[in-house]
Amino acid sequence: MTHPSRAATRSSLLRCIPHAFLALMLGAPSLLTHAQELNCNVTVIAPQISNVDASRFDALEDAIREFMNGRRWTEDNFDFEERIECTLQLTINEAIGSTVFKGSMQVQSSRPVFNSDYNTAVMLVNDGDIQFEWLDNSNILFNPGQHRDNLSSLLAYYAYMVLGMDYDTFALEGGTPFFLQAQTIVANAQNAGERGWKASQGKQNRYWLVENHLSQTFRPVRTCLYNYHRKGLDVLYQDVEGARLTMAEALIDMRSTNRIRPGSYNIQVFFLAKSDEIINVFGPAPDAERTRLLPILKQLDPGNIQSYDERLR
Repeated sequence: MTHPSRAATRSSLLRCIPHAFLALMLGAPSLLTHAQELNCNVTVIAPQISNVDASRFDALEDAIREFMNGRRWTEDNFDFEERIECTLQLTINEAIGSTVFKGSMQVQSSRPVFNSDYNTAVMLVNDGDIQFEWLDNSNILFNPGQHRDNLSSLLAYYAYMVLGMDYDTFALEGGTPFFLQAQTIVANAQNAGERGWKASQGKQNRYWLVENHLSQTFRPVRTCLYNYHRKGLDVLYQDVEGARLTMAEALIDMRSTNRIRPGSYNIQVFFLAKSDEIINVFGPAPDAERTRLLPILKQLDPGNIQSYDERLR
C-alpha cells in the first residue's frame, strides 16, 4: 500500500506538474505506481585527477545513479510523483592506483511543502571520509547482511538515512525502520579498513549520525523534524502565525539535547539544511517572536550567529 504520510502531499505535487506531462502520466498508469523511492541526482567530479580517463568517472556516475534509483528500498509503494528528491555529489580527490579512490561525498534531500510549489531541504551531510574500490563498468551490489565493499555500504547507508529523515518529517519517529537498517550497515562495517564507520574515529561520522538519531537523548531532534515540517511548514498556507509558533517551539525544544550534547553532529546537520529557511520564515515575524527565538538559534547553531544577528535582530 502507498505510504499514507507521504500520500498527504500528492495533491500539491500533482498541482505543480506541467499539465501536458501530467496528462501523459495519467494516460500511462504504469508510470504512476510502484516507482522506486528515490529520485537521486548523482554527480561524480574529479577536479584534481589528471591521470584517469574522465569516461571512467562518467561510468561510475551511471553505476551510482542506477544503484540509488533502481532499487526498492522499502516495502511501501511510491507513486512516480512521490519519489524523494535527493542529490549525491561524489568528489574524488585522489586515485590510489587504478581502482581505489578517495574523496568526499555530499548528500542532500528535500521534500515538498503541502499546498505549495516549495521544496524544503531535510538533510544535508558532508562526508569527508570516502574511500572505495571500483572496477570499470562493474555493477554495485549490496547485501544487507554483510559488508561486501565500501562503496555499496556507503550508498546504501545514505539511502536509508535519506529515507529515515524524510519519513520522520511525515510521522513522529516514522523513520525508525530505516535508521535501524543504516545502523546494521554500520555494524557490518566495523571490520572495514576504511574510515567513518567506528565510534572511535571522531564524533562527526556515519557511526554517530545514526547512533545519535536512535538514542533517547536525541528524541527532541526527531520530534522537531516532525513538528517543524508536518505541523509547521505544511500548514503555513492556512495559518501563518500558528505554524510559525509551532516551528519556533520545535526549535526551542532541541535545547534539551543541546544541553547534554552541545555542538552535536546531528544538530549541526539539521541547521546545515535549515538555517537559511529559518531566517526566511522568521524574518517577517513580529519583534517579540524574533527576540524570543534569536538567542536560542545562536546557542544551537553558533556557526551562523552573524547571519542570525544581521537578519533576525
